[in-house]
Amino acid sequence: MLGSVVATAAFLPSASASVAADPAPKCAPVWSSPTAYTQGGTAAHHGRNWTAKWWTQNENPGATTVWADQGACTGGVSDFVIGEAQFDEIFPDRNPFYTYQGLIDALHAYPRFANIGTPTTRAQEAAAFLTHADFESVGLQYVKEINEANYWRKCDYSQPYGCPAGQKAYYGRGPIMFSWNFNYKAAGDALGLDLLNNPWLVEQDPSIAWQTALWYWNTQNGPGTMTSHEAMVGGAGFGETIRSLNGSLECDGGNPASVAARVAKYERITGIGGTAPGSRLGC
Repeated sequence: MLGSVVATAAFLPSASASVAADPAPKCAPVWSSPTAYTQGGTAAHHGRNWTAKWWTQNENPGATTVWADQGACTGGVSDFVIGEAQFDEIFPDRNPFYTYQGLIDALHAYPRFANIGTPTTRAQEAAAFLTHADFESVGLQYVKEINEANYWRKCDYSQPYGCPAGQKAYYGRGPIMFSWNFNYKAAGDALGLDLLNNPWLVEQDPSIAWQTALWYWNTQNGPGTMTSHEAMVGGAGFGETIRSLNGSLECDGGNPASVAARVAKYERITGIGGTAPGSRLGC
């Protein structure tokens, strides 16, 4: 993934999490699809408070312009399509670094993720994303790539900004083994984080680790023709998410065993989430 990074052993984060921000306000009552909200009505969704700009019903906060984002909140009930108990079941042996709350906190960066279409579509997208996290980090057991002999390979000096954190600083980290200086630069710019100069944030802060994975999922075609988000909400199917991650390395006969392994994980995770996997699973 992102340069064919393969993690080989588990690592705990090398430093403590980032400094805590100011305390967030309490969460409003969780958003309910059947509920009609008038102008000024509030609801919590994916760990954030939202205020209705005008009358609305059945319109997910973050997925439309009807709702104004009021920022992160605390003390609410997570309404992410995959609950914490299901997350624990999917990743029973995960590294403690990968917290469910870290994932929930990261969702604000891409509020349309697993938040578009029918309940089945939303559940399938969440399952597909977690499938690739499961596959790339071996059940979330790996925080960073430990084969240090490969670290220097992830620096592309043809980029005008080079590798200011050092040639060996852009190795794979996080749920999808996020790597390469150009990815750290682009994701950091999109997320408002200086990941080019401080790539270690991805292995220090669980929310940032998840945000980098969501950045790739929602904005990058990779070797495919569409983003993984577009593939899942547009009906192209799980197979196209494999293509967007690894292209011909796996698809079109590149590595059918790897494709089959991803599909099997996806079917397992959709089963835990209580939804059907849908069609077009292979590539």
